[in-house]
Amino acid sequence: MAKKKKEKTFSSFLNNPFDFTLLITILLLLSMGLIMVLSASSPSALARSGDSYSYFSKQLLFAILGIVAMLFISKIDYRFYQKFYKHAWVVALVLLALVLIAGRTVNGAKRWIYITETLSFQPSEVVKLLMIVFYAGILMKNRDELPSYLKGFIKHIAFLGPIIGLLLLQPHFSASIVIIGICSIMMIMAGCKFWHYLATGAVGGLPLGILLIIKEPYRLKRVITFLDPWQDATGDGWQVIQSLYAIGSGGLFGAGLGESKQKFLYIPEPHNDFIFSILGEELGFIGCAAVLILFAVFIWRGILIAMRAPDMFGSLMAIGITSLVAIQVIINVAVVTSSMPATGMPLPFFSYRRNGFVYTSLRNGNIAKYFKGKC
Repeated sequence: MAKKKKEKTFSSFLNNPFDFTLLITILLLLSMGLIMVLSASSPSALARSGDSYSYFSKQLLFAILGIVAMLFISKIDYRFYQKFYKHAWVVALVLLALVLIAGRTVNGAKRWIYITETLSFQPSEVVKLLMIVFYAGILMKNRDELPSYLKGFIKHIAFLGPIIGLLLLQPHFSASIVIIGICSIMMIMAGCKFWHYLATGAVGGLPLGILLIIKEPYRLKRVITFLDPWQDATGDGWQVIQSLYAIGSGGLFGAGLGESKQKFLYIPEPHNDFIFSILGEELGFIGCAAVLILFAVFIWRGILIAMRAPDMFGSLMAIGITSLVAIQVIINVAVVTSSMPATGMPLPFFSYRRNGFVYTSLRNGNIAKYFKGKC
């Protein structure tokens, strides 16, 4: 009796179930983000384009595209990316070099590549994902060497050198912090010793960080402003002070959705990195707590998926993507509450045009189906 030929399918993940807890969390965050972009951007959009809905309509379009991409990419077997982990590092270098060559300088930084006047992308956002794929692959391949300081820590952390160097040339200090944080967490989870980071950071990392801050006057200003924003209340301290006014005036329940005063051109571009301030003013402590709880649920589900992944590559991919979102949330909230010096860090799912195609598809929803087995 002739054996039946095995049917070829697009992916073994086609019929895998979703993690509905994670999916619902993502949709709730995305929905709240769209509502807050509509509220926070209306005055700025009206002043610039004469249309209160211009920013919201673009954000909605990218959110829809992101959801469609999420559904498609979630069907792809994550082990497919493992074949190209070396290529991911090379592509990351090429993209960052391309920014320096063909990127457009805005406010003294060259971070964006404009395809048309209305269509652009930030290569550093793609590089974050590429580095997750690369480190998941190389750490799994060299897992036996990881406990060693030279062959484990130094050898693998060295791959960050060219990437961080190109980012600092843009300059893009915040992206550098995020990528270092993600890769460090992945390395520790893979088997590198935590004390290697403490020793190396104390000897080399901390002095280098201080040097980078002192070298650039604008970074030093941000640190001084963080220590006392009211010494230059109408200059460098303006944005942080207005952010604190917004959050403080929100109280427990907030002024009400759409009732923010600080969004009326007091906070520059309130729909971008400081959108959490408007959230605090309109929805109060309760609204902020709800959003942070949703992010905590997202992180919890990501960690569970990483723990239950069938192989090391999948586990590291999940922990890398989860760390990417977690680090950016922590830094963004810390900046708007003046808990750390200001840096350009978007809030995932909320900041205008930062949560569209890439956030919704690759970073977040897809990890729910990266792995076999339901969490």
